[in-house]
Amino acid sequence: MNYALCALLGYLTGNINPSYIIARLRGFDIRSRGSGNAGASNALMTMGLRAGIFSALFDISKAAAVCLLAEELFPETGFPVILAGCSCITGHIFPVFMHFRGGKGLACLGGTVLAFSPSIFAAMLAAEVITALLLDYICVIPITGSVIFTAVYAFTGGTLPGTVTLALTSLIIIWKHKQNLCRIQNGTEIHLSYLWHRDRELERIKKNEE
Repeated sequence: MNYALCALLGYLTGNINPSYIIARLRGFDIRSRGSGNAGASNALMTMGLRAGIFSALFDISKAAAVCLLAEELFPETGFPVILAGCSCITGHIFPVFMHFRGGKGLACLGGTVLAFSPSIFAAMLAAEVITALLLDYICVIPITGSVIFTAVYAFTGGTLPGTVTLALTSLIIIWKHKQNLCRIQNGTEIHLSYLWHRDRELERIKKNEE
């Protein structure tokens, strides 16, 4: 029962989607614009910098908060932070209140790592930012980050159930980014440099789509 309650708490928290709510308040469904993703990156592209930053910080915070709350409420589960965090990621990606069409879980993954270990979060954030800048793609962050955190957790004394839960969640995150990988292959994935070279990037994508 405690495992189920911990997972349910995380899942329902993950259903709270700021980018979707902000877009609805502005009169549209964020999933009908941009990348079609109800997440911070699409909020940035469709509603601007403030909406994107707010959505990212909110999603990180909600995941970190529910992880820490689960640690207080369900310590007997053995891996409450990981269980609540992975459930939050799943709830964000497949929210029941949005007909299971949500975001892709990057910010919630960040919040889970932050709750688990702020020092690991800082190290991974620095490494992932450098990687994203070098490769010029945002989508590499959740793909590599989920795999790296699973390995870090496993090799720093993590429980077997926690490792399996993280591994399964990583597969979900990677699966959600399969279209990004396909777009990278055909040259139509938006580069990170879109943030400061928008017109040039849109022109490049249009050219590759022709």
